[in-house]
Amino acid sequence: MGDQPSLSLLASVRRAYRLLEVAGAHEGGALAEQLTRESGLEPETANHLLRTLTQDGYLRKLDDGGYVIGDMPNRLRTASRGEGLLAAVRPALAALRDGMSAAAYLTFYEDGEIRVAEIVDGPLAPRANLWVGFEDAGHATALGKCVLRELNEEARGEYLSRHSLADLTPRTITHREELIRQLEASLPTPSVMDREEYALGTVCIAVPVFNGDTLGSLGISFRADRMYRTSQAREMLLSSAGRVTRGLTLSF
Repeated sequence: MGDQPSLSLLASVRRAYRLLEVAGAHEGGALAEQLTRESGLEPETANHLLRTLTQDGYLRKLDDGGYVIGDMPNRLRTASRGEGLLAAVRPALAALRDGMSAAAYLTFYEDGEIRVAEIVDGPLAPRANLWVGFEDAGHATALGKCVLRELNEEARGEYLSRHSLADLTPRTITHREELIRQLEASLPTPSVMDREEYALGTVCIAVPVFNGDTLGSLGISFRADRMYRTSQAREMLLSSAGRVTRGLTLSF
């Protein structure tokens, strides 16, 4: 008796999959009556599943009453692919963390925003206090500035037009012209730094990485009194960035 709910749920899931399979065979859409007939389901069951699958985004109802596959399946595939990409590069981030005893960060520039994709830290390599979201602090972090430096002039200008340069610490650059001058001045070197611009007592250094056409940055954070390790950090970051870019490319 205890297995009955599980069996009932499994049967319901199978019916839903069957309905999705039938809908997927009609790229231009199919009416409920046709989907019911081709799926072999009872009309009441089919109509209930159509409503549920549409509400959850697995199906989309067209203006003419037909049903097509919705956005949810593609979103799930994208999320799964993203997790696979991160799994491929976590060993490189962990090795960077362990080699520098510093938290390692990976960001990507997606949909016009700089977003943190992964942080690998530990008891001996604590992450920075992320008291302001990275999407609002691109101008004040090495990770964000690294991305902004690599963007073309139009994309960079568009980003800066949508983001105020908030004064996070006394060292934060809050004037657009000054920020651009600093970014352009750092072009001869492969890395970008923030010296307590995001949080007092914390320094970050970052280098660019790429996932196909998607730009990102790889960086580490450490206490300001460890700035003497900047040269070593830059060398390890460049080596790790190569591993990360290869891992992202081969997993794509």
